[in-house]
Amino acid sequence: MSVPVSRRAFIKAGLLTASAAASAPTIVRGAGASSGSELATLMDIRNCIGCEACVEACRESNADKFPEPEGEFPRMVPVERVKIEDWSSDEKREVTDRLTPYNWLYIQYAEGEYGGESFDLTIPRRCMHCRNAPCVNLCPFGAAHTQKNGIVRIDADTCLGGSKCRKVCPWHIPQRQSGVGIHLDLLPQYAGNGVMYKCDRCYQLVAQGELPACIEACPEEVQEIGPRREILEKAKTLAAEIDGFIYGADENGGTNTIYVSPVPFEVLNQALAKGPGEPHFKSVADTMAAPNRLMAALALAPVAGVIGAATRFKRTAENLTTKE
Repeated sequence: MSVPVSRRAFIKAGLLTASAAASAPTIVRGAGASSGSELATLMDIRNCIGCEACVEACRESNADKFPEPEGEFPRMVPVERVKIEDWSSDEKREVTDRLTPYNWLYIQYAEGEYGGESFDLTIPRRCMHCRNAPCVNLCPFGAAHTQKNGIVRIDADTCLGGSKCRKVCPWHIPQRQSGVGIHLDLLPQYAGNGVMYKCDRCYQLVAQGELPACIEACPEEVQEIGPRREILEKAKTLAAEIDGFIYGADENGGTNTIYVSPVPFEVLNQALAKGPGEPHFKSVADTMAAPNRLMAALALAPVAGVIGAATRFKRTAENLTTKE
């Protein structure tokens, strides 16, 4: 169970290039992408060496989606409650040790002892892509949605950056960049405060039958992607083989990011550094099962629909004007 640091350093320095060239995904490329079946990813964290190849691949593949603020940020009202969140400086854009609007995947570290043995694990963390996502159900602007294949996305063109998605997410995954988005054209001082960003599981690649960039780049085959039923069965089989533990099968009503670990997740959670942009591994009940959440979703649905339609109409009108 123990993974010595020296072994990690050796693998990272000496074998990364060769492994990257030789490795191949275990689930068939593009499985379920064209059929629209619900896809899930399996992360076997025993295999992660913390090389951050997935982090770099994610940043490179999604760079064209990153926010580009222009000009001064509007002074938000009320100032004491609506804070400017700016990650656009050259220094902050390079941050990779937490989630940011420019870093949708990072490596978390957990070191401790379990069952009389030490453990040293590195864990890729990103959006969990919940099956019944509260960010989708409770976004007042209708900017978040779930695709038929289970990918949860935030539409940057309709998001007003109110950060409701981060508040209701059990892991507080989405991150805000101020000074961008349609709120600048509507009520810049009052309507939200930018745009929320998170992993969209390289939806554009999946739609073409390709693998998400993080899976493609991993030299150790930490991740696999495929139909959720198959992925979940594989996770259960693997957990039984290693006397391990599963996270994501039932958390928040079930997610499409499923982890298998040789260490209980409550033990891992105690070993993690946790804070803004650093998600936990606590047990999470189905947050949308609560009556007040369901009522809130029903109440917000028509409002979100109107706002979403209005913002989409405005974008369409702007695009037509630009073409003319």
